[in-house]
Amino acid sequence: MTTTQWDATSLTTRFQEVRAHTERLASPLSPEDQTVQSMPDVSPTKWHRAHVTWFFETFVLSEHEQNFSPFQEKYWFLFNSYYESLGPRYARPDRGLVTRPGAHDVGEYRGNVDARMLDLVAGLDDGTLHKLAATIELGFHHEQQHQELLLMDIKHVLSRNPLEPVYGGTRPQTCAPDAMTFVDVEGGLVEVGHEGDGFSFDNELPRHRQWLEPYRIADRLVTNGEWLEFMADGGYERPEFWLSDGWGRVKADGWRAPFYWTQHDGVWLEHTLHGTWPVNPGLPVAHVSFYEAEAYATWAGKRLPTEGEWEHAVVADGQADAAHSGGNLADLEHFHPAPAAPAGGEHRLRQVYGDCWEWTSSAYHAYPGFHPPEGAIGEYNGKFMSGQMVLRGGCALTPPGHARATYRNFFPHGARWALSGVRLADGGAPRVAA
Repeated sequence: MTTTQWDATSLTTRFQEVRAHTERLASPLSPEDQTVQSMPDVSPTKWHRAHVTWFFETFVLSEHEQNFSPFQEKYWFLFNSYYESLGPRYARPDRGLVTRPGAHDVGEYRGNVDARMLDLVAGLDDGTLHKLAATIELGFHHEQQHQELLLMDIKHVLSRNPLEPVYGGTRPQTCAPDAMTFVDVEGGLVEVGHEGDGFSFDNELPRHRQWLEPYRIADRLVTNGEWLEFMADGGYERPEFWLSDGWGRVKADGWRAPFYWTQHDGVWLEHTLHGTWPVNPGLPVAHVSFYEAEAYATWAGKRLPTEGEWEHAVVADGQADAAHSGGNLADLEHFHPAPAAPAGGEHRLRQVYGDCWEWTSSAYHAYPGFHPPEGAIGEYNGKFMSGQMVLRGGCALTPPGHARATYRNFFPHGARWALSGVRLADGGAPRVAA
């Protein structure tokens, strides 16, 4: 996990920014909202707020604070997520049963750890600060991951309420999809993975070479309007489009539309963080599983890109730097995918960062030469490199500064509550120089 160069002032400033943003995201929610766990994959808002605080207390304060004592001994058990080497954990599916500490109590926990973190950083010598900065920076990005999850999870919680409460965001005007085009990419021997300065997670390393055959990749995401055509053609009733496991889920769970779609009086509606509205045909389809993405691609006569193809296409298109490529990320506070910008701009690929995490056809495995870090931090990513698929790009709930061309998100094949969508690919001829 590479790191930037920090001094005490810049580190504490960034710490306060990240921590304050989590509280802003939680502020529209009542204590009751923050306690609900609507399914096992969802965690209560107050649990997210507490767990990211536990991370700093566990991995920074416990090892470096003089005369360390935990804020509350049982919090070590309650708010450990999956770090087996640190001891037992409270069962994930039961997090919503823990009514205490309440949302206010979690705020006191956060305030206590924040003050101790700031005191610790202020008192470190330069050598110790340099060694500890990487772990603190990892804590920033860990908290940003949970900021995204907080929004995904509360979306599901509110979707179960018949009052249809609104969290926030904006509703785009109804629009129709524009034409999808395909961008030819030469392929060849390319380099994939993080390099240079700046932060990366361990699963983005090491940078390595891959051979890519010539291919084409869609210039934008698949839209709701196009998905409605798939549904109208029997997409959820025709097993020939589906992987066997996916077809099993369709039958077992009764899938007939994307996750947050419901039909009333013949009209398809979509639940969003800003209300429940008729499906907007020009917006990217969202909340579909890998199985659905793969079935749609088969129906369309295309395929999903590999993660190497996705990354190489983005870099070749001049969008390696997410900070300068724009995109519908959470700082815009739409909190929902937006229509693709008109084609013909500076870049050929649209909607690279933001809108929806994009499923790839790549299984989530280690890059060649990968070794997890020693200690409990080594459990962060490496232990999950089995039975999941890679997504790329970021979504409308991803915090700014958290999207990268090399970022490898991952979810199980059947996950639908995450804000995930589809970009198509297929074979193609290399570009010919004029």
